[in-house]
Amino acid sequence: MGMPYERVTMKGQPLRILMVTPGLDGHWRGKVTVSQALRDAGMEVVYGGNMAPREIAEAAVQEDVDIIGLSILSAAHLRLVELTLHALEGKGIKDIPVVVGGTIPEEDIPMLKEMGIIEVFRPGTPLRDITSFFQSRFARRAAP
Repeated sequence: MGMPYERVTMKGQPLRILMVTPGLDGHWRGKVTVSQALRDAGMEVVYGGNMAPREIAEAAVQEDVDIIGLSILSAAHLRLVELTLHALEGKGIKDIPVVVGGTIPEEDIPMLKEMGIIEVFRPGTPLRDITSFFQSRFARRAAP
């Protein structure tokens, strides 16, 4: 049974989020857990697994997503985010917000936000806080 959240919509449709790990990072548990929580909250999750930055950009276009969620446990998070943002720019994508989750050192969060990341979720962030962030930041009521 899903949690009692309002259905989140954007453009009159459920909010579509691409959840992906850039590069070869082999973790998956956090990405799956957050993806399930977002689905339970009424969002549509496109699960991308592991992808190269250019594949992330291609998937964002093909899947017509509203948001990209990057899940990173690798110490190469700054470089992976930089490569992903460049790949998105190369596809002409400048309007899809990107969030990052994973083992991101506190001191790197300001750099990520300067790069254009709208939010960073570190280990231990309650799922309710993550879904509430998406609901409050991106919710749009569908036209009746």
